[in-house]
Amino acid sequence: MFDTGGPGPVLALQLRGMAYGAEAVLGPLDLTVERGETVAITGPSGIGKSTLLRIVAGLEPGFDGRREVPGRIAMVFQEPTLLRWRSARDNLRLADGIDGARADAALAEVGLDGLGDRFPDQLSLGQQRRLALARAFASEPDLMLMDEPFVSLDARLADEMMGLFEELRARRHLGTLLVTHVAAEAERLATRILTLSGRPATLA
Repeated sequence: MFDTGGPGPVLALQLRGMAYGAEAVLGPLDLTVERGETVAITGPSGIGKSTLLRIVAGLEPGFDGRREVPGRIAMVFQEPTLLRWRSARDNLRLADGIDGARADAALAEVGLDGLGDRFPDQLSLGQQRRLALARAFASEPDLMLMDEPFVSLDARLADEMMGLFEELRARRHLGTLLVTHVAAEAERLATRILTLSGRPATLA
């Protein structure tokens, strides 16, 4: 077993396979993420990148293999997935169990200082993305999972959000697993790049 918060990997996955009925999606692969590194998973659309991320997140119990995640997990999705009937502050408090002062500090860290009482629909797309990042980092995760988090953004906003992620990551000692099909994102953000290929897919 791993010691949460200590040295060693924040993820160890030994996958023998994953199938939906008779269709094999993922083949045998080993994946480890160390604390302090960002691992990018690349490959064409439909190859199984998001399925792999769901296995790591514990959302695909039918996989064949062994998964160890010793600490806390946070996820950032393609869309912000915010609670639109709750304020920005309450989006953080409800998701992470933090008090109001910590929620406000987390909002300030991503440039949303003073906007805690606003609802998601009162925020711009960029502000909603910042709120989603604040929510993920506020839980103080050991492992951050990111599923194509910049895919629907224009170039300026994508660059802005990648820069914010880099700033937040630099202040914490966590591991990150980033799924992307954009080579430039992987090259900019990752310390290690792995590619899914073949049918069923395996890591090249």
